[in-house]
Amino acid sequence: MNVLQEQELFELEQNGEESRVYVITDLNGLNWAFRKMSAIHAKVNDVKALAQAERERIDKYELSELAKYENDLAYFTQKITEYHATVLADDPKAKSIKTPYGVAKSTSSKAAPEKADEQALIQYAKSNEIDVVEVKTTESLKWAELKKTLSVVESDGELVVVDSDGQRVPGVTVKPPSVSFKVEVSD
Repeated sequence: MNVLQEQELFELEQNGEESRVYVITDLNGLNWAFRKMSAIHAKVNDVKALAQAERERIDKYELSELAKYENDLAYFTQKITEYHATVLADDPKAKSIKTPYGVAKSTSSKAAPEKADEQALIQYAKSNEIDVVEVKTTESLKWAELKKTLSVVESDGELVVVDSDGQRVPGVTVKPPSVSFKVEVSD
């Protein structure tokens, strides 16, 4: 905002209600109104620029302050998870551990088939006359339907995927069993 625009705003503030009932009757009046509008636009832009600068400063402050606490939260989450894993190893029924301030939870998944090579699976399904291949513009596999017919078994010391006849299924790998942990803090 320049000095002339500041003067225009000053005049506008001094006139108060008089400027609200102003009627434009000639080119000078029109020019006067545009000068006032130009000054108002400049002031609005100044206010927005200042507010944006303050938002950026506050955002930087927030990020720097929260970073300290995020590291601490990650540390304590790791320690709680490690403790829960040791308790779970001793007592497989200890799926959750509750305290007045929070809960440590665990969920486990079994070994499951995981699609690795769709073309090999399509060939397998066709050769075994399993109706899980659909043809649109190209062939695609109805993985969810096929997956229901598969099982994970141990063969020669390794986990493999077999069909209902015990035949090994190509194009499928075994997703190993896993345990995931979740920490919930009471507010």
